[in-house]
Amino acid sequence: MILPRETLGCPSSKQNEEGGAVCDADRSRDGLRRGCGGGAEVRQEMPTELEEKCATPTWKLKRIADAMNVEMHAGLASEGGSKLKMLITYVDKLPTGNEEGLYYAVDLGGTNFRVLRVQLGGKEGGIVSQEFTEVSIPPDLMVGTSTALFDYIAAEVGKFVAQESEDFKVPPGRQREIGFTFSFPVMQTLIASGNLIKWTKGFNIEDAVGKDVVEELMKAIRKQGLDMRVNALVNDTVGTLAGGRYTHNNVIAAVILGTGTNAAYVERVQAIPKWHGPLPDSGEMVINMEWGNFRSSYLPLTEYDHALDAESLNPGEQIFEKIISGMYLGEIVRKVLCKMAEEALLFGENVTPKLKDPFIFRYNVRTPDMSAMHHDSSADLNVVGSKLKNIFEISDSSLEVRKVVVEICNIVATRGARLAAAGILGILKKMGKDSMSDVKGEKNVIAMDGGLYEHYTEYSKCLENTLKGLVGEDASESIIIEHSNDGSGIGAALLAASVSQ
Repeated sequence: MILPRETLGCPSSKQNEEGGAVCDADRSRDGLRRGCGGGAEVRQEMPTELEEKCATPTWKLKRIADAMNVEMHAGLASEGGSKLKMLITYVDKLPTGNEEGLYYAVDLGGTNFRVLRVQLGGKEGGIVSQEFTEVSIPPDLMVGTSTALFDYIAAEVGKFVAQESEDFKVPPGRQREIGFTFSFPVMQTLIASGNLIKWTKGFNIEDAVGKDVVEELMKAIRKQGLDMRVNALVNDTVGTLAGGRYTHNNVIAAVILGTGTNAAYVERVQAIPKWHGPLPDSGEMVINMEWGNFRSSYLPLTEYDHALDAESLNPGEQIFEKIISGMYLGEIVRKVLCKMAEEALLFGENVTPKLKDPFIFRYNVRTPDMSAMHHDSSADLNVVGSKLKNIFEISDSSLEVRKVVVEICNIVATRGARLAAAGILGILKKMGKDSMSDVKGEKNVIAMDGGLYEHYTEYSKCLENTLKGLVGEDASESIIIEHSNDGSGIGAALLAASVSQ
């Protein structure tokens, strides 16, 4: 079976009939009920209530997938016609594995940026060599001027090019070509052109808004005297799709599950009513869904989700992202534990200040802690006890209390993973790939990347098993989920190669 891997916590095989999370036997509420002192009844009721509110039965997941499909159609029909932006990327040609030559990538998506180079050896050679450097952006440049920022980036590109070894060779008479990963909102107008809509992630360079970010980088590159050009502007999800396609020509979509989340897939141009350009030779176009903004009445939202949304930097937006991605899962768990501490005295008479502290701007460092607690297999749940002490200053937690914490992690992670699977099912439905293929041996590959998927094993296993259950045993044989690492870097360089050739 292609969607493999038995899981300890939350695949379809360990979902109850209502789609709620089921913990391992040794972490069950049956264990919790034994030996609990005061407040035990409330402590039993609150996880049960949370599990009911987070429940994702199969029928609901299929409704969510249908709603995703409907929103995809609407977003392709007209700009602003859907919660899903369904952005046209102008990528109509993906890597084939035949690409040859030296290509660069610049990856700007946060407080650090990377410069990479890859030497491609064609069908037989693959990626012959690769190197990268990572550079921190000084805080003053994040709020300075467009010229200052891009001059700084171009200077670092120049230093990196100067260190090019004999393992990397550009053909005589050819420029070095760059794939530019720019993970901020842009309105793209060509494969190598896009105007910045707004900054996020702590950047606020006002004079760059509305400008073509490729031209801004190119001006800075020319100042450095570098014989280079940007020939592809992409985001990390499209890069992941390109990287996956390079190694597997049956990749049809890519999903990022990390701090945030997004999806991209290959669409027939004739199925994009809002496309008014010429028909590309491939007849296809990569669509950047921006699926984090998906919303449906079927999404199982709780009081904790509504509170998190209200406290966030973008209330009312990115609802899907806020219940499935790494930036938020740990904070949801904290909110649940805080309420249980206040109403059920989970951690004793006093609620520590750290437990009450919302981790605004710092969510992304907390989901790894949640993952570590969820994966704790020690007899006395030592990891859970250590995390409670180090993060929340809760000492001397009992085994029964630690079991509750693991259960809450399980419920929140299960919901997120199963909803992510429903989103993937929505994409498969839109592409007509959600049922058994008429073509014998046909495979449909979903390229996955992101720290949440890569490192939170219970989450990724749950997602894979849920998707298998949703499409059925026969259809699942043709669906492969494959980890495609570093799409924002290597993928951009591969796209530069694909566009060039």
